Amino acid sequence: MIFLSIYGIVDGLFISNFAGKVAFAAVNVTFPLFMVLGVFGLMIGTGGAAIIGKLLGEKEPEKAKEYFSFFTFVCIGAGLIMAVVGFLALRPVIGLLGVEEQMVRPCMVYGTIGMFTVPFYMLQHFFQILFVTAEKPRLGFWITVSAGLTNIVGDFLLVAVLHYGVAGAAVATGISELLGGIVPLIYFLRPNDSLLRIGRPRADLRALAKACGNGVSELVSTVSESVVSMLYNFQLLRLAGSDGVAAFGVMEYCTYIFFAVFAGYNMGVQPLFSYNYGAENRTEMKNLFRKSIILMEGGGLVMLAVIMIFARPLVSIFVGYDGDLVDMAVHGIRIYCLIFITCGLNIFTTGMFTALNNGLVSAVIATVRVVICEIGAVMILPVFFGLNGVWSAAAVAEAGSIIPVILFTVKLRKRYGYA
Repeated sequence: MIFLSIYGIVDGLFISNFAGKVAFAAVNVTFPLFMVLGVFGLMIGTGGAAIIGKLLGEKEPEKAKEYFSFFTFVCIGAGLIMAVVGFLALRPVIGLLGVEEQMVRPCMVYGTIGMFTVPFYMLQHFFQILFVTAEKPRLGFWITVSAGLTNIVGDFLLVAVLHYGVAGAAVATGISELLGGIVPLIYFLRPNDSLLRIGRPRADLRALAKACGNGVSELVSTVSESVVSMLYNFQLLRLAGSDGVAAFGVMEYCTYIFFAVFAGYNMGVQPLFSYNYGAENRTEMKNLFRKSIILMEGGGLVMLAVIMIFARPLVSIFVGYDGDLVDMAVHGIRIYCLIFITCGLNIFTTGMFTALNNGLVSAVIATVRVVICEIGAVMILPVFFGLNGVWSAAAVAEAGSIIPVILFTVKLRKRYGYA
Protein backbone atom coordinates (compact mmCIF):
# COMPACT_ATOMS: atom_id res chain seq x y z
CA MET A 1 0.00 0.00 0.00
CA ILE A 2 2.93 2.34 0.61
CA PHE A 3 4.16 1.73 -2.92
CA LEU A 4 0.65 2.18 -4.31
CA SER A 5 0.56 5.57 -2.59
CA ILE A 6 3.84 6.43 -4.32
CA TYR A 7 1.94 6.61 -7.64
CA GLY A 8 0.15 9.75 -6.54
CA ILE A 9 3.09 11.17 -4.62
CA VAL A 10 5.55 10.83 -7.50
CA ASP A 11 3.06 12.28 -9.96
CA GLY A 12 2.57 15.25 -7.65
CA LEU A 13 6.28 15.71 -7.06
CA PHE A 14 7.21 15.77 -10.75
CA ILE A 15 4.16 17.71 -11.92
CA SER A 16 4.57 20.42 -9.29
CA ASN A 17 8.30 20.91 -9.86
CA PHE A 18 8.37 20.52 -13.66
CA ALA A 19 4.88 21.57 -14.84
CA GLY A 20 3.90 24.15 -12.20
CA LYS A 21 1.29 24.62 -9.52
CA VAL A 22 -1.66 25.02 -11.93
CA ALA A 23 -1.03 21.57 -13.43
CA PHE A 24 -0.46 20.26 -9.90
CA ALA A 25 -3.84 21.61 -8.77
CA ALA A 26 -5.50 20.15 -11.89
CA VAL A 27 -4.32 16.63 -11.07
CA ASN A 28 -5.62 17.01 -7.50
CA VAL A 29 -9.03 18.00 -8.84
CA THR A 30 -9.16 15.01 -11.22
CA PHE A 31 -7.75 12.23 -9.04
CA PRO A 32 -10.83 11.73 -6.77
CA LEU A 33 -12.78 10.51 -9.80
CA PHE A 34 -10.27 7.68 -10.28
CA MET A 35 -10.67 6.78 -6.61
CA VAL A 36 -14.43 6.47 -7.09
CA LEU A 37 -14.02 4.19 -10.12
CA GLY A 38 -11.19 2.07 -8.73
CA VAL A 39 -12.83 1.35 -5.39
CA PHE A 40 -15.15 -1.24 -6.95
CA GLY A 41 -12.14 -3.50 -7.33
CA LEU A 42 -11.29 -2.95 -3.66
CA MET A 43 -14.90 -3.64 -2.66
CA ILE A 44 -15.06 -6.95 -4.54
CA GLY A 45 -11.58 -7.95 -3.38
CA THR A 46 -12.09 -7.09 0.28
CA GLY A 47 -15.58 -8.55 0.49
CA GLY A 48 -14.62 -11.60 -1.57
CA ALA A 49 -11.49 -12.20 0.52
CA ALA A 50 -13.67 -12.39 3.66
CA ILE A 51 -15.72 -15.18 2.06
CA ILE A 52 -12.72 -17.00 0.57
CA GLY A 53 -10.70 -16.75 3.79
CA LYS A 54 -13.60 -18.14 5.82
CA LEU A 55 -13.98 -21.05 3.36
CA LEU A 56 -10.26 -21.82 3.64
CA GLY A 57 -10.59 -21.79 7.43
CA GLU A 58 -13.50 -24.24 7.08
CA LYS A 59 -11.28 -26.54 4.96
CA GLU A 60 -13.15 -26.05 1.65
CA PRO A 61 -10.28 -25.08 -0.72
CA GLU A 62 -11.98 -26.07 -4.01
CA LYS A 63 -15.04 -24.00 -3.26
CA ALA A 64 -12.77 -21.09 -2.31
CA LYS A 65 -11.01 -21.33 -5.71
CA GLU A 66 -14.33 -21.37 -7.57
CA TYR A 67 -15.51 -18.24 -5.80
CA PHE A 68 -12.12 -16.58 -6.34
CA SER A 69 -12.38 -17.24 -10.09
CA PHE A 70 -15.91 -15.84 -10.21
CA PHE A 71 -14.97 -12.67 -8.32
CA THR A 72 -11.98 -12.14 -10.62
CA PHE A 73 -14.11 -12.24 -13.77
CA VAL A 74 -16.66 -9.93 -12.16
CA CYS A 75 -13.89 -7.45 -11.33
CA ILE A 76 -12.67 -7.45 -14.95
CA GLY A 77 -16.18 -6.80 -16.25
CA ALA A 78 -16.78 -4.07 -13.70
CA GLY A 79 -13.48 -2.43 -14.68
CA LEU A 80 -14.52 -2.13 -18.32
CA ILE A 81 -17.86 -0.62 -17.30
CA MET A 82 -16.20 1.86 -14.92
CA ALA A 83 -13.80 3.02 -17.66
CA VAL A 84 -16.73 3.91 -19.92
CA VAL A 85 -18.52 5.65 -17.05
CA GLY A 86 -15.35 7.61 -16.31
CA PHE A 87 -15.01 8.85 -19.88
CA LEU A 88 -18.61 10.06 -19.86
CA ALA A 89 -18.43 11.66 -16.40
CA LEU A 90 -15.06 13.43 -16.67
CA ARG A 91 -16.12 16.71 -18.32
CA PRO A 92 -19.35 17.14 -16.31
CA VAL A 93 -17.49 16.58 -13.01
CA ILE A 94 -14.85 19.15 -13.91
CA GLY A 95 -17.58 21.65 -14.82
CA LEU A 96 -19.53 20.93 -11.64
CA LEU A 97 -16.53 21.76 -9.44
CA GLY A 98 -16.20 25.17 -11.05
CA VAL A 99 -12.47 24.91 -11.76
CA GLU A 100 -10.61 27.90 -13.09
CA GLU A 101 -10.37 28.12 -16.88
CA GLN A 102 -6.58 27.61 -16.87
CA MET A 103 -7.05 24.25 -15.12
CA VAL A 104 -9.66 22.73 -17.46
CA ARG A 105 -7.31 21.48 -20.17
CA PRO A 106 -4.77 19.75 -17.85
CA CYS A 107 -7.69 18.17 -15.96
CA MET A 108 -9.10 16.75 -19.20
CA VAL A 109 -5.71 15.52 -20.44
CA TYR A 110 -4.83 13.72 -17.22
CA GLY A 111 -8.31 12.28 -16.79
CA THR A 112 -8.78 11.09 -20.38
CA ILE A 113 -5.47 9.23 -20.53
CA GLY A 114 -6.01 7.72 -17.09
CA MET A 115 -9.40 6.24 -17.97
CA PHE A 116 -7.80 3.72 -20.35
CA THR A 117 -6.17 1.89 -17.44
CA VAL A 118 -9.05 1.96 -14.94
CA PRO A 119 -9.72 -1.82 -15.34
CA PHE A 120 -6.09 -2.57 -14.41
CA TYR A 121 -6.22 -0.08 -11.53
CA MET A 122 -9.22 -2.03 -10.20
CA LEU A 123 -7.49 -5.39 -10.63
CA GLN A 124 -4.45 -4.08 -8.80
CA HIS A 125 -6.55 -3.25 -5.73
CA PHE A 126 -8.53 -6.48 -6.09
CA PHE A 127 -5.49 -8.75 -6.06
CA GLN A 128 -3.57 -7.06 -3.24
CA ILE A 129 -5.67 -8.41 -0.38
CA LEU A 130 -6.17 -11.74 -2.18
CA PHE A 131 -2.41 -12.28 -2.33
CA VAL A 132 -2.54 -12.30 1.48
CA THR A 133 -5.52 -14.68 1.45
CA ALA A 134 -3.57 -16.97 -0.91
CA GLU A 135 -0.60 -16.92 1.52
CA LYS A 136 1.56 -15.01 -0.96
CA PRO A 137 1.88 -11.53 0.60
CA ARG A 138 5.55 -11.21 -0.38
CA LEU A 139 4.78 -11.83 -4.04
CA GLY A 140 2.05 -9.19 -3.91
CA PHE A 141 4.50 -6.82 -2.28
CA TRP A 142 7.19 -7.27 -4.95
CA ILE A 143 4.70 -6.85 -7.79
CA THR A 144 3.55 -3.59 -6.23
CA VAL A 145 7.15 -2.45 -5.69
CA SER A 146 7.90 -3.15 -9.36
CA ALA A 147 4.85 -1.20 -10.45
CA GLY A 148 5.82 1.70 -8.17
CA LEU A 149 9.38 1.82 -9.50
CA THR A 150 8.01 1.72 -13.05
CA ASN A 151 5.92 4.76 -12.24
CA ILE A 152 8.91 6.62 -10.79
CA VAL A 153 11.10 5.93 -13.83
CA GLY A 154 8.25 6.83 -16.19
CA ASP A 155 7.63 10.15 -14.42
CA PHE A 156 11.32 10.99 -14.53
CA LEU A 157 11.59 10.32 -18.27
CA LEU A 158 8.23 11.70 -19.43
CA VAL A 159 7.81 14.66 -17.09
CA ALA A 160 11.29 15.72 -15.98
CA VAL A 161 13.32 14.87 -19.10
CA LEU A 162 10.86 15.07 -22.01
CA HIS A 163 8.59 17.71 -20.37
CA TYR A 164 5.26 16.12 -21.34
CA GLY A 165 3.60 17.53 -18.20
CA VAL A 166 0.32 16.03 -16.99
CA ALA A 167 0.11 13.81 -20.09
CA GLY A 168 3.47 12.24 -19.26
CA ALA A 169 2.45 11.72 -15.63
CA ALA A 170 -0.80 10.06 -16.70
CA VAL A 171 1.01 7.71 -19.12
CA ALA A 172 3.61 6.77 -16.48
CA THR A 173 0.90 5.97 -13.95
CA GLY A 174 -1.06 4.00 -16.57
CA ILE A 175 1.94 1.82 -17.43
CA SER A 176 2.52 1.03 -13.76
CA GLU A 177 -1.16 0.12 -13.33
CA LEU A 178 -0.97 -2.20 -16.34
CA LEU A 179 1.93 -3.98 -14.68
CA GLY A 180 0.21 -4.09 -11.29
CA GLY A 181 -3.00 -5.55 -12.74
CA ILE A 182 -1.84 -7.92 -15.46
CA VAL A 183 1.03 -9.71 -13.67
CA PRO A 184 -1.18 -10.99 -10.79
CA LEU A 185 -3.82 -12.04 -13.32
CA ILE A 186 -1.27 -14.11 -15.25
CA TYR A 187 0.09 -15.59 -12.02
CA PHE A 188 -3.30 -16.82 -10.83
CA LEU A 189 -4.29 -18.07 -14.30
CA ARG A 190 -1.27 -20.40 -14.39
CA PRO A 191 -0.51 -23.35 -12.08
CA ASN A 192 1.05 -21.98 -8.90
CA ASP A 193 1.88 -23.03 -5.34
CA SER A 194 -0.54 -20.64 -3.62
CA LEU A 195 -3.91 -21.51 -2.10
CA LEU A 196 -5.79 -19.91 -5.02
CA ARG A 197 -5.92 -20.24 -8.79
CA ILE A 198 -8.28 -18.95 -11.48
CA GLY A 199 -10.17 -21.82 -13.06
CA ARG A 200 -13.79 -22.78 -13.55
CA PRO A 201 -15.85 -20.15 -11.72
CA ARG A 202 -18.77 -20.77 -9.41
CA ALA A 203 -21.28 -18.21 -10.73
CA ASP A 204 -23.14 -17.56 -7.49
CA LEU A 205 -24.98 -14.24 -7.47
CA ARG A 206 -25.87 -14.68 -3.81
CA ALA A 207 -22.16 -14.99 -2.96
CA LEU A 208 -21.41 -11.94 -5.10
CA ALA A 209 -24.08 -9.98 -3.26
CA LYS A 210 -22.57 -11.09 0.06
CA ALA A 211 -19.07 -10.13 -1.11
CA CYS A 212 -20.32 -6.71 -2.16
CA GLY A 213 -22.17 -6.43 1.15
CA ASN A 214 -19.02 -7.35 3.05
CA GLY A 215 -16.97 -4.85 1.07
CA VAL A 216 -19.55 -2.08 0.94
CA SER A 217 -17.84 -0.21 3.78
CA GLU A 218 -14.73 0.17 1.59
CA LEU A 219 -16.99 1.38 -1.24
CA VAL A 220 -18.79 3.84 1.04
CA SER A 221 -15.53 5.07 2.56
CA THR A 222 -13.66 5.62 -0.70
CA VAL A 223 -16.57 7.02 -2.70
CA SER A 224 -17.44 9.32 0.17
CA GLU A 225 -13.80 10.35 0.59
CA SER A 226 -13.67 11.13 -3.11
CA VAL A 227 -16.83 13.23 -2.83
CA VAL A 228 -15.33 14.88 0.22
CA SER A 229 -12.15 15.64 -1.76
CA MET A 230 -14.30 17.29 -4.40
CA LEU A 231 -16.05 19.32 -1.69
CA TYR A 232 -12.66 20.31 -0.27
CA ASN A 233 -11.63 21.48 -3.73
CA PHE A 234 -14.90 23.37 -4.14
CA GLN A 235 -14.43 25.17 -0.81
CA LEU A 236 -10.75 25.87 -1.48
CA LEU A 237 -11.40 27.25 -4.96
CA ARG A 238 -13.98 29.55 -3.38
CA LEU A 239 -11.78 30.66 -0.48
CA ALA A 240 -8.24 30.64 -1.93
CA GLY A 241 -8.36 29.75 -5.64
CA SER A 242 -5.91 27.34 -7.24
CA ASP A 243 -3.33 28.06 -4.50
CA GLY A 244 -5.72 26.60 -1.92
CA VAL A 245 -6.21 23.45 -4.00
CA ALA A 246 -2.45 23.14 -4.49
CA ALA A 247 -1.81 23.58 -0.74
CA PHE A 248 -4.35 20.89 0.13
CA GLY A 249 -2.85 18.64 -2.54
CA VAL A 250 0.56 19.02 -0.90
CA MET A 251 -0.95 18.10 2.46
CA GLU A 252 -2.51 14.95 0.99
CA TYR A 253 0.72 13.93 -0.73
CA CYS A 254 2.71 14.45 2.46
CA THR A 255 0.32 12.17 4.40
CA TYR A 256 -0.38 9.50 1.71
CA ILE A 257 2.31 7.18 3.01
CA PHE A 258 1.07 7.50 6.59
CA PHE A 259 -2.46 6.55 5.56
CA ALA A 260 -1.02 3.74 3.44
CA VAL A 261 0.55 2.24 6.57
CA PHE A 262 -2.89 1.99 8.17
CA ALA A 263 -4.50 0.69 4.98
CA GLY A 264 -1.72 -1.82 4.31
CA TYR A 265 -1.83 -3.24 7.83
CA ASN A 266 -5.61 -3.43 7.58
CA MET A 267 -5.45 -5.37 4.30
CA GLY A 268 -2.83 -7.69 5.75
CA VAL A 269 -4.70 -8.52 8.95
CA GLN A 270 -8.20 -8.93 7.48
CA PRO A 271 -7.61 -12.40 5.96
CA LEU A 272 -6.19 -13.52 9.32
CA PHE A 273 -9.40 -12.50 11.07
CA SER A 274 -11.49 -14.22 8.36
CA TYR A 275 -9.49 -17.45 8.55
CA ASN A 276 -9.49 -17.66 12.35
CA TYR A 277 -13.18 -16.75 12.46
CA GLY A 278 -13.90 -19.67 10.11
CA ALA A 279 -11.65 -21.95 12.19
CA GLU A 280 -13.29 -20.70 15.44
CA ASN A 281 -9.86 -19.86 16.88
CA ARG A 282 -10.87 -17.18 19.38
CA THR A 283 -7.51 -17.17 21.17
CA GLU A 284 -5.71 -15.99 18.04
CA MET A 285 -8.47 -13.47 17.28
CA LYS A 286 -7.98 -11.91 20.72
CA ASN A 287 -4.24 -11.79 20.11
CA LEU A 288 -4.70 -10.09 16.73
CA PHE A 289 -7.19 -7.60 18.12
CA ARG A 290 -5.07 -6.57 21.10
CA LYS A 291 -1.90 -6.09 19.06
CA SER A 292 -3.76 -4.25 16.31
CA ILE A 293 -5.23 -1.70 18.71
CA ILE A 294 -1.77 -0.99 20.16
CA LEU A 295 -0.19 -0.67 16.71
CA MET A 296 -2.93 1.59 15.32
CA GLU A 297 -2.94 4.05 18.20
CA GLY A 298 0.82 3.99 18.80
CA GLY A 299 1.52 4.38 15.09
CA GLY A 300 -0.91 7.27 14.83
CA LEU A 301 0.78 9.21 17.61
CA VAL A 302 4.20 8.66 16.01
CA MET A 303 2.87 9.90 12.66
CA LEU A 304 1.41 12.99 14.32
CA ALA A 305 4.78 13.82 15.87
CA VAL A 306 6.64 13.31 12.58
CA ILE A 307 4.32 15.65 10.65
CA MET A 308 4.44 18.34 13.34
CA ILE A 309 8.26 18.31 13.38
CA PHE A 310 8.99 17.91 9.68
CA ALA A 311 6.05 19.79 8.14
CA ARG A 312 8.11 22.51 6.44
CA PRO A 313 10.78 20.31 4.79
CA LEU A 314 8.09 17.86 3.60
CA VAL A 315 5.99 20.63 2.09
CA SER A 316 9.03 22.28 0.51
CA ILE A 317 9.78 19.12 -1.49
CA PHE A 318 6.64 19.80 -3.52
CA VAL A 319 6.29 23.60 -3.66
CA GLY A 320 9.55 25.00 -2.36
CA TYR A 321 9.58 27.42 -5.31
CA ASP A 322 6.63 29.40 -3.82
CA GLY A 323 7.17 30.74 -0.29
CA ASP A 324 3.57 31.86 0.28
CA LEU A 325 2.25 28.46 -0.81
CA VAL A 326 4.72 26.73 1.54
CA ASP A 327 3.51 28.84 4.48
CA MET A 328 -0.14 28.09 3.69
CA ALA A 329 0.47 24.35 3.38
CA VAL A 330 2.61 24.13 6.55
CA HIS A 331 -0.04 25.90 8.60
CA GLY A 332 -2.76 23.67 7.12
CA ILE A 333 -0.96 20.35 7.56
CA ARG A 334 -0.23 20.99 11.24
CA ILE A 335 -3.98 21.24 11.81
CA TYR A 336 -4.90 18.47 9.39
CA CYS A 337 -2.50 15.91 10.90
CA LEU A 338 -4.52 15.79 14.14
CA ILE A 339 -6.49 13.20 12.17
CA PHE A 340 -3.85 10.61 13.10
CA ILE A 341 -4.97 10.51 16.74
CA THR A 342 -8.06 8.43 15.89
CA CYS A 343 -8.12 7.50 12.19
CA GLY A 344 -6.03 4.33 12.58
CA LEU A 345 -8.52 2.87 15.04
CA ASN A 346 -11.44 3.79 12.79
CA ILE A 347 -9.84 2.23 9.70
CA PHE A 348 -8.90 -0.96 11.54
CA THR A 349 -12.32 -1.48 13.12
CA THR A 350 -14.15 -0.99 9.83
CA GLY A 351 -11.90 -3.56 8.15
CA MET A 352 -12.17 -6.03 11.02
CA PHE A 353 -15.96 -6.20 10.80
CA THR A 354 -15.69 -6.65 7.03
CA ALA A 355 -13.33 -9.58 7.64
CA LEU A 356 -15.85 -11.05 10.10
CA ASN A 357 -18.47 -11.03 7.32
CA ASN A 358 -20.46 -8.25 9.00
CA GLY A 359 -20.65 -5.76 6.17
CA LEU A 360 -23.60 -3.95 7.76
CA VAL A 361 -21.65 -2.79 10.81
CA SER A 362 -18.69 -1.83 8.61
CA ALA A 363 -20.99 0.17 6.35
CA VAL A 364 -22.62 1.94 9.30
CA ILE A 365 -19.25 2.95 10.75
CA ALA A 366 -18.00 4.08 7.32
CA THR A 367 -21.19 6.05 6.67
CA VAL A 368 -21.02 7.85 10.01
CA ARG A 369 -17.30 8.46 9.59
CA VAL A 370 -17.25 9.91 6.11
CA VAL A 371 -20.76 10.66 4.88
CA ILE A 372 -22.10 12.26 8.04
CA CYS A 373 -19.10 13.55 9.98
CA GLU A 374 -16.64 14.61 7.28
CA ILE A 375 -19.09 15.95 4.70
CA GLY A 376 -20.82 17.86 7.49
CA ALA A 377 -17.52 19.21 8.79
CA VAL A 378 -16.18 20.35 5.41
CA MET A 379 -19.43 22.15 4.59
CA ILE A 380 -20.07 23.76 8.00
CA LEU A 381 -16.68 24.58 9.57
CA PRO A 382 -15.42 26.87 6.74
CA VAL A 383 -18.51 29.06 7.24
CA PHE A 384 -17.25 29.96 10.72
CA PHE A 385 -13.48 29.49 10.48
CA GLY A 386 -12.62 30.06 6.81
CA LEU A 387 -9.54 28.15 5.62
CA ASN A 388 -8.85 26.84 9.14
CA GLY A 389 -12.26 25.19 8.98
CA VAL A 390 -11.19 23.34 5.84
CA TRP A 391 -7.89 22.22 7.36
CA SER A 392 -9.56 20.94 10.56
CA ALA A 393 -12.58 19.20 8.98
CA ALA A 394 -10.99 15.75 8.67
CA ALA A 395 -9.69 15.67 12.25
CA VAL A 396 -13.05 16.75 13.65
CA ALA A 397 -14.80 14.06 11.59
CA GLU A 398 -12.45 11.29 12.76
CA ALA A 399 -12.88 12.35 16.40
CA GLY A 400 -16.67 12.13 16.04
CA SER A 401 -16.44 8.74 14.33
CA ILE A 402 -14.70 7.09 17.29
CA ILE A 403 -18.03 7.01 19.16
CA PRO A 404 -19.79 4.39 16.94
CA VAL A 405 -16.49 2.50 16.68
CA ILE A 406 -16.32 2.07 20.46
CA LEU A 407 -20.02 1.22 20.75
CA PHE A 408 -19.97 -1.53 18.09
CA THR A 409 -16.64 -2.94 19.26
CA VAL A 410 -17.85 -3.32 22.84
CA LYS A 411 -21.32 -4.58 21.90
CA LEU A 412 -20.13 -7.33 19.51
CA ARG A 413 -17.02 -8.52 21.33
CA LYS A 414 -18.65 -11.65 22.76
CA ARG A 415 -20.36 -12.65 19.53
CA TYR A 416 -17.07 -12.79 17.60
CA GLY A 417 -14.69 -13.48 20.47
CA TYR A 418 -12.00 -10.89 19.63
CA ALA A 419 -12.02 -9.45 23.16
